[in-house]
Amino acid sequence: MARRLNMLFLATIALAAFLQNSAAQSTYNVGDALGWTVPSNGAVFYSTWAGNKTFRVGDTLVFNFASGSHNVAGVLKADFDACNTANTQFVNRTGPANIVLNSTGERYYICTFSGHCSAGQKLAINVSPATPSPAPTPTPTPTPPEHYSFLCSVFILDSEFSE
Repeated sequence: MARRLNMLFLATIALAAFLQNSAAQSTYNVGDALGWTVPSNGAVFYSTWAGNKTFRVGDTLVFNFASGSHNVAGVLKADFDACNTANTQFVNRTGPANIVLNSTGERYYICTFSGHCSAGQKLAINVSPATPSPAPTPTPTPTPPEHYSFLCSVFILDSEFSE
């Protein structure tokens, strides 16, 4: 019975650790309801959208756009600033595009369709380290079976009377 309880306890701890880890990763729909498109108020839209979020390693960015009307490309900062579409690191042409943030640092995304980046369809974010998981709870020492203390008492009593 005690072995079953210990196994159940360990399984519960493992499940809790798994759920904690999966809960720590977030999915962000870029631009929320607007999605990934040319914003009416220019680059300030995506800058404001990203400004109140903390992006972490393991998070996912979802760029919702109509394939054939937009795309999402990763670029370096200089290319982001200049809306240079010639030096992309990658281009996702099919929407929605999911990008997993797998390392820390600044990331820059633009749309390479003519005029879209200069009209504000660009996103700059900073990726922070993943949230550290809490230290695991120490495994409790299993309690001896109920009859163990009784046997110890009998042994001690038997030892006293055998002399």
